[in-house]
Amino acid sequence: MRILMGAQNCGFGPASVLVAVSRLLRGHERVFVGDSVAAAFARRNASAFDAVHELSEPSGNGSVLLDRLLADSDHVVSAMDADLVLRAVVAGRPVVLVDCLFSFWQHRTPLTRIHELCVTVPRTSFPAASRHLSRLSPHERVLAAHLLADHSVVQNFPGVSRRMAEFTDAGTGRTMLLTGPLVDLDGLAKAPAGERAAGGPDYDLLINTGGFKNFLLDFEVNNDYLRLIDRWIPDLLTDWPRFTRVLVCGGPYAGHRAGSHQTSARRVDRRFVPQRELLRQVARTPHSLLAPGLSALHETTLLGQLPLALPDQHYAHTFTIRNLADTLFGRLAARFADVLPGHALPEDDYSGTQALVAVAGKILENDDLYARFRSTFNERIEQYLFLPPEQRRAGVAELRHLLDGPPAPSVIASLLTAQ
Repeated sequence: MRILMGAQNCGFGPASVLVAVSRLLRGHERVFVGDSVAAAFARRNASAFDAVHELSEPSGNGSVLLDRLLADSDHVVSAMDADLVLRAVVAGRPVVLVDCLFSFWQHRTPLTRIHELCVTVPRTSFPAASRHLSRLSPHERVLAAHLLADHSVVQNFPGVSRRMAEFTDAGTGRTMLLTGPLVDLDGLAKAPAGERAAGGPDYDLLINTGGFKNFLLDFEVNNDYLRLIDRWIPDLLTDWPRFTRVLVCGGPYAGHRAGSHQTSARRVDRRFVPQRELLRQVARTPHSLLAPGLSALHETTLLGQLPLALPDQHYAHTFTIRNLADTLFGRLAARFADVLPGHALPEDDYSGTQALVAVAGKILENDDLYARFRSTFNERIEQYLFLPPEQRRAGVAELRHLLDGPPAPSVIASLLTAQ
């Protein structure tokens, strides 16, 4: 079976989920198609696919390539890419939607109305189908994709069971398959073995910013968060001399942002690390700070490590921390709200992310605010570093229990059996 695969362009989360699913589909021809940050992640983890096609533009030649790949495919798997689901429906290809943020999507349009639009969507062409859904917001289009897909798989998280019940109550007739962490289980199993074979850790601190790039954030535009991290790292080394070897990794650290800096016996490496190498480093490194994306959090806790959350880059990170507020991870998490208490964050993905960009910019440019950011984060780091081992283990265990669900391999296998 030839399976065409694509992921939403919002950080590395959707693309990492797609890679994890792809690695479960050995024995099939797995073809990735996409652009931007999803394509960058796929290229860096090309061993998960049999072919990687990058769309150079959203229309024109890119659209022609995508239509040709759809025509040549037997099945489609989409990680939260609503347009790919719609294109598959128009092309008459069976499609599975995989969603690690099912409870996150906001909607003002009633689910019954979204369902009606999906039932009546024209299948003559993608432009016609897209126009039919044009009044739906980007979040609502993901929910519509669940109704259009032949099957949908949702990763467990607080609020997911309630959202699934809402779909049932709306009479959509959809059966959704719940799963636990959608991560590279084989890579996770091998990561600790690499640690034992190699001896001591390469680094004593890992800072993972994730993919960063999304509908608003970019490496060179709306990038005050990255500039703030760049300003802060030298101060981190000053405040915490115990950190002598630091790995800063993520999507931004390719090209001119990559490199190494060393002063006396202290070294900082900035790299865009392939996923399985990152898993090995997570297993080996005693302490990690990470942008609070779900995939990175799953990977870290499944390796038995409790991370400390970096401040929220975008609204989805705010959503994640809020929903984990009763866990040790959530209580320890660094938040911009701690630096600017009372600063109202719009309860909307786009405008909420805009507000977080503005907050990062204010902290970066205002020395007093920056000093507050530095001291507030130092308090969090101190709490994190001096957690007793048994408390760390308990923090890992509560996250693993809260986010657990049916094993992803058996869920994915059941879909293939159903075809």
